[in-house]
Amino acid sequence: MATQMIDINADAGESFGRWVLGSDSDVLPWVTTVNIACGFHAGDPANMRKSVQLARELGINVGAHPGYPDLWGFGRRAMALSDQSVLDYVAYQTGALLGIANAEGVPMTHMKPHGSLYGHIARSPELALALSRELQNIQPGLALLTSPFAGGKAVRAAGLPVIFDAPADLDFEEDGTHVIEPIPQAKDPDKVADRAVQLATGKVTSVTGVIIDMPTESICVHGDRPNAPAVAKAVHERLIAEGYVISSAFIR
Repeated sequence: MATQMIDINADAGESFGRWVLGSDSDVLPWVTTVNIACGFHAGDPANMRKSVQLARELGINVGAHPGYPDLWGFGRRAMALSDQSVLDYVAYQTGALLGIANAEGVPMTHMKPHGSLYGHIARSPELALALSRELQNIQPGLALLTSPFAGGKAVRAAGLPVIFDAPADLDFEEDGTHVIEPIPQAKDPDKVADRAVQLATGKVTSVTGVIIDMPTESICVHGDRPNAPAVAKAVHERLIAEGYVISSAFIR
């Protein structure tokens, strides 16, 4: 039987100035991929560099995590923007992290949108395609990390680099969309780990009890959850116990 491999990704670098959010040094040892906030919804240049340096020490993938210009709402509020504005905002933030990553000698593998921007791109094939082409102009081979919805499927059909992502620590509606928490709460690590194992099989159980398809190549755990380190550890250890190899989805 072929070895089953799965990637685990987490958001990081979401502290801002003197305001600290999450414990990146306790979460990132349990993942293979990190998405670093780029200043619009969270993060700042100093925290971006610290996150890149930590990722280098741990030997994990580095990607940009751009969001809407919404510090007060943490990028989780919808914004009425043209597709061109989205492309400009993503290019601006991705380019900023790419500059820091290059300065630190760290290759950048991907871009994962944050919050409401993530949902916007996931639902729009046209925008996802335009964005993926823009990423290739920024750095050839730069992958889009997104859900297996219309946007991600269009990118894969076009032969552009994309990795399908799903969160183990969020609930799902029957249509596959995530149930977003305005303020993340602590969650039972064992229950999150149960969902991670199910996602690794390409399925997930919705809030109504219906099992739906959710082809997943990288499982997300959110770094801003109060008990994020315990959740990330539980997910990592459970997947290994179930026979999975925790391995980069971007470099194989």
